[in-house]
Amino acid sequence: MSIKLITFDLDDTLWDNVPVIISAEASMREWLATHASKVGELPLEQFASLRQQVLQRHPELKNRISLLRHRVLLHAFEEAGYPQPEATEMADICFEAFIHARHQLTVFPEAEPMLQALRRNYLLGVITNGNADVQRVGLADYFHFALRAEDIGIAKPDARLFQEALQRGGVDANAAVHVGDHPGDDIAGAQQAGLRAVWFNPTGKAWEGEKRPDAQIRSLTELPVLLNSWT
Repeated sequence: MSIKLITFDLDDTLWDNVPVIISAEASMREWLATHASKVGELPLEQFASLRQQVLQRHPELKNRISLLRHRVLLHAFEEAGYPQPEATEMADICFEAFIHARHQLTVFPEAEPMLQALRRNYLLGVITNGNADVQRVGLADYFHFALRAEDIGIAKPDARLFQEALQRGGVDANAAVHVGDHPGDDIAGAQQAGLRAVWFNPTGKAWEGEKRPDAQIRSLTELPVLLNSWT
């Protein structure tokens, strides 16, 4: 069967995510230092401990990373002595400082030309465990749908997330390809759901997974040619 649907991971596939998260964390800390110094002075270990406490009480938040971060902030404000509803309001504002900075990113220069070329012949979708919003980063027009683990409560490599993508695209697994950087979440997850999987490996890492990807690319510019060879 010919390929009809291409799904993409976002973080570290369409952009370099490490500097984005570092900047977003710094923006959150800056807000805290200015507006809530008692919380801003908390060591990272304290935030990690709060995160574990929240997950123990609310394990359903494991894959809902935005809500989890907000809940951790709320608990930090409450423990610092801020009363309700002030603690909730501050958690809202602080989280927005983080999520705004989280979307101040630059996609790889070859990403948009690649998406522009592919959408002429394929349905395109997103499957991500992160909390990036394609609308906020200006890529929404390229995609037929975007599935975020935090919206559904299921994360890659769970096959159900890929199966949901197939349903949204209206295709069988053998007519779909997933592209991502993570050997487990993206490659193994897609293959377990019956999709072909392309490993985006720009730095030339050695493959350490069990089943090899169906293909690997060093640059997104290689993807259209690869897909044409499979059609």
